[in-house]
Amino acid sequence: MTTGLLTFIVIILIAIAIWQLTKIFDLSQAKADNSQVANDKDNNINGYLMMGFLMFIYIITIICFVKWGDLPLIGNAASEHGTSVDTLMIISMVLIFFVQTLTQALLHYFAFKYRGKEGQKALYYADNDKLEFIWTIIPVITLAGLILYGLFTWNEIMDVNMEDDPIVVELYAQQFNWKARYAGEDNVLGKANVRLIDLGPAANILGLDTEDPYAQDDIVVQELHLPVNRKVVFKMRSQDVLHSAYMPHFRMQMNCVPGMITEFAMKPTMTTEQMRDTPKITNKVRRINDIRAAKSEKLLAEGEDALEAYEFDFLLLCNKICGESHYNMQMKVIVESQEDYDKWIAEQATFGGKE
Repeated sequence: MTTGLLTFIVIILIAIAIWQLTKIFDLSQAKADNSQVANDKDNNINGYLMMGFLMFIYIITIICFVKWGDLPLIGNAASEHGTSVDTLMIISMVLIFFVQTLTQALLHYFAFKYRGKEGQKALYYADNDKLEFIWTIIPVITLAGLILYGLFTWNEIMDVNMEDDPIVVELYAQQFNWKARYAGEDNVLGKANVRLIDLGPAANILGLDTEDPYAQDDIVVQELHLPVNRKVVFKMRSQDVLHSAYMPHFRMQMNCVPGMITEFAMKPTMTTEQMRDTPKITNKVRRINDIRAAKSEKLLAEGEDALEAYEFDFLLLCNKICGESHYNMQMKVIVESQEDYDKWIAEQATFGGKE
């Protein structure tokens, strides 16, 4: 009780002391210039600060590029259309960087050059048709060019026709895992419906229609194998919420929407082994394993198990935050030769064979 009372008294005394110090400070500033109107000194300070900040952001940008910039920012595309996506991204980034650099330089320079001066009056334009035309037509032409280029690129990517005899694979998303279904020898996916899902002895986890003859040779797996240089048409479904099938190295992303089927086609151009041998991935794996080795030393010293060495794999991820275990939605993707793929697919059980 006594301690609490003393604490309360101390707090009150500190508050009174701060109040008195504030009054003393106010009295000391009585003769100071408290005008809210900026004078030449204020304007000069702000002008030079604007130029200083401009130099600061440019210096920081250069330092970041030199120290942390992994140029090119994107690379190692492992699909046929990936180079087109990378080119579109690089053009957009270069254009954005150029415009940002130019506009920021003009913004800060004009703030410095035309800073306020006593007796100087700003020149006001009610309107300037020529200037407005220039700053309107340039963005219009630039954006129209980017949009048209992007549309042509997207139309090339969205080549889901069956003329090239592609492999048909369904990607089935559910909280919180992926399943893949191959169309089998007939290359036609059987009918499926969530109402037919059976987690019992029948193990019909994707709700395939047992009466549909096209479903009998379908193959359901939890590891995706793809042959290199062979077109694959993906058909995507979701069992519950909105998911997004994302394979970053293949520059592929498509939403998986409950109640509908979405499609995406791509052709892998690098096997998993070939990608592992690229300098960019080799350096990445080495850096990660160096970090894991350092952490493992601490874990072993504490009597815990060491971390496993990291090995690169292509991955199918979910790029939508679909719930509390969203991070678990990963599936390994193995790109291999046609011979290795044929051998693997021949070892898989068909849906009809499980009946």
